[in-house]
Amino acid sequence: MPVSLAFCGAARTVTGSCLLFDHGGTRFLVDCGMFQGPKTLKALNHEPFPFDARGIDFVLLTHAHIDHSGLLPKLVKQGFRGRIHATPATTDLCSVMLPDSGHIQETEVEQLNRRNRRRFQAAPVEPIYTAADAERAIGAFSPIETGAWLKPGKGIRARWWNAGHMLGSASIEIEFAGPRPMRVIVSGDIGPDAGGLQPGAEGPGGVDHVICESTYGDEDRPTVTPEARRAELAKLVRWAAERQGPVLIPSFAVERAQEVVFDLVRLMQEGQVPRAMINIDSPLASRATRLFSRHAAEMTEGEAMRDALASPLVRHVQDANESRELARAEGFGIVLAGSGMCEAGRIRHHLKQHLDDARALVALVGFQASGTLGRLLQDGAPRVRIQGEGFGVQARIATIQGYSGHADGPELGRWIEARAPVSGGVFLVHGEEEAIEGLAKRVEGRGIVTPDRVIRPVLDEVFALEPGAAPVRQPGRGRRGDAAGVGRPDWHNARAALLLGIEEAIERAPDDTTRAGLLDRLRRALEG
Repeated sequence: MPVSLAFCGAARTVTGSCLLFDHGGTRFLVDCGMFQGPKTLKALNHEPFPFDARGIDFVLLTHAHIDHSGLLPKLVKQGFRGRIHATPATTDLCSVMLPDSGHIQETEVEQLNRRNRRRFQAAPVEPIYTAADAERAIGAFSPIETGAWLKPGKGIRARWWNAGHMLGSASIEIEFAGPRPMRVIVSGDIGPDAGGLQPGAEGPGGVDHVICESTYGDEDRPTVTPEARRAELAKLVRWAAERQGPVLIPSFAVERAQEVVFDLVRLMQEGQVPRAMINIDSPLASRATRLFSRHAAEMTEGEAMRDALASPLVRHVQDANESRELARAEGFGIVLAGSGMCEAGRIRHHLKQHLDDARALVALVGFQASGTLGRLLQDGAPRVRIQGEGFGVQARIATIQGYSGHADGPELGRWIEARAPVSGGVFLVHGEEEAIEGLAKRVEGRGIVTPDRVIRPVLDEVFALEPGAAPVRQPGRGRRGDAAGVGRPDWHNARAALLLGIEEAIERAPDDTTRAGLLDRLRRALEG
């Protein structure tokens, strides 16, 4: 009997990971993540699932990042009553990350509704879920140790392999019973071969089908040792200190924040950068930091990490008023704040305060998805909009690749090759178009499977899987949004760029007559 596989997220985009399997009437998910990036992509979070949550028997979770776990509370809210199986560390991290996500949903919707009322847009928006919904979801978690087989449903067993991406992250091997058992491996997010806090990624060989992420599938990054990464960070921090400017580090609250703090404390202790308070301006990162200390034994340099996170050089900023006061501070200082792509959280008011300061440094230490504020800054935008306001960018924007938690193209190619022999197909997910195509060429060049078996699914596409056979596309169900264009910059990005251009043209006009003429032409264009 074929297994049905639907790609309900992270198809030709980097976020929203969600795979729906159906085996003889047993329906389960691998991951249930939130979409992040352009507004049209994030709007999918508010839409109904492309399946009935009440009909899902269980969930297998690769790791705690919100783009893999963030819609689990919505799943429970809409009637899911099964178990969520994940590693112990992932379970612990979700216990703080999901309620925080629910709180963010409530806060941002409240702010949006307030703005809409001022604009006479009366229809209120509901949060995707609340912190209380998230607490109920946490009650559904069942921890499973890496390497242990689990039998979550009839004719199905699964085990978790270390993925090297973050604390608790795993690839999941799934075996389906039948006259000839079929084995599928879902990569989750794969970590780099060296330089991170986690040991290297693992996995079984001789599988039928591989589902692999492709975030950096088109990139061949130079190998960056922890020493070289710290040297680059030190150089940037000294640059800001010499100019008495702030160091702003938009950071994912889990793993990246702790890794950067670890390096900053070491650099200060070694005298390579001036001593300064390292402000973790993220309640979620602070809570996650305590969990990292609890799981220190699972990480490389775990004890040194625990000592660094407890250093008196580290300050946890909890209160929102304290955060705003920190943003107004002048002179050299270091702030890590969420979110990592600058799309939400406290980093936004730090950027609003300092983006126009040529002495300021914004250090990007994680992936910046297409259409996000972080990506616009990374690509050199001279002006950006934050919460409806325009800001000129005079600050130095720097990217430190050594902190990436994702493998690059060659590393992903080697990981897929290590799953050989692959008798079925290789699905490339969790990547933008260019990254997917880059990784596809690597897979085809290694001869792991024939080119026709390297598949780039689109959102909500369905395949039939059998052992040793090529995947077969099924007749399409209704797909959400523009399946081919999902994840790319959208009309919201175009509108922001246009408004910034209008503001800049008006400001640069030599006199009031020119400004009036420009506005008149714009008004006539809108009228006709």
